[in-house]
Amino acid sequence: MTTPDRPAAVDRWHRIVETNDPEALDALVADDAVFLSPAVFTPQEGKTATLAYLRAALTVFGDDTGFHYVGEWYATSSAVLEFVAELDGIHVNGVDLIEWDEHDRITRFKVMVRPVKGLQALVPRMAAQLGRP
Repeated sequence: MTTPDRPAAVDRWHRIVETNDPEALDALVADDAVFLSPAVFTPQEGKTATLAYLRAALTVFGDDTGFHYVGEWYATSSAVLEFVAELDGIHVNGVDLIEWDEHDRITRFKVMVRPVKGLQALVPRMAAQLGRP
């Protein structure tokens, strides 16, 4: 769903999520992007790392989890998108904090998740997609 007030970068992100098209991420993510995970303290720096996390998230939340956004708030070059999903009967609620540059490419993507049970359900699924123990 495109809305006239939605920033271009956010609109592009929504299209990727709705179509589950991880290949389209390459054009959306800036070379110097940083991904901040709710489970890893160290920022994941660079396009390659950011793409890996975003592609993993598309896979984890793409399979019949009911993932959808329930609220959005925008500033000039940033947005907060609140989401909900269910992982094996466990409710997951979180926010994506997204920043972008003058070319509408994502430069920073931070995810926060609650409750703890939701994060605990999410971490092993993301680790499996990322090939980590």
